[in-house]
Amino acid sequence: MYQLEGWFLWFILFWVVVLVGLFAIGGFFMFRKFLKKLPKDDGKSDMDWEEYYVNQTRHLWTEDQKVLLEDLVSPVPELFRDVARHKIAGKIGELALMENAGQITQELVIRGYILATPKRDHKFLRKRLAEKRISTTPYESLF
Repeated sequence: MYQLEGWFLWFILFWVVVLVGLFAIGGFFMFRKFLKKLPKDDGKSDMDWEEYYVNQTRHLWTEDQKVLLEDLVSPVPELFRDVARHKIAGKIGELALMENAGQITQELVIRGYILATPKRDHKFLRKRLAEKRISTTPYESLF
């Protein structure tokens, strides 16, 4: 019977660890997606509500605000950019419907971005707004 020894043993062990790690990471993200799809008390999931808000406010978006949103999500890796854009647009739509807005404004886009993203992304937002010469003073309470 042949026994594993030397470099081949280490090669196999390395790949076992890598594959287990990759499966764990993939499983984590799949489980998060599963949790977002579970219905809440009102019968709709978080993802259902995002889709609802996006669909209800689709006609309120101007081209300038779409460009601003695209600029704000540009640092997100391309693989996750669509998901981030949809989540942020859903939060912006929710704010617009709550306030009965006639159209999506720059102020709504910035507030929605702040509320929909984790705090670690706010540093980039501040930098991007400074580049565009947009004051963050009205949004300090949201940061």
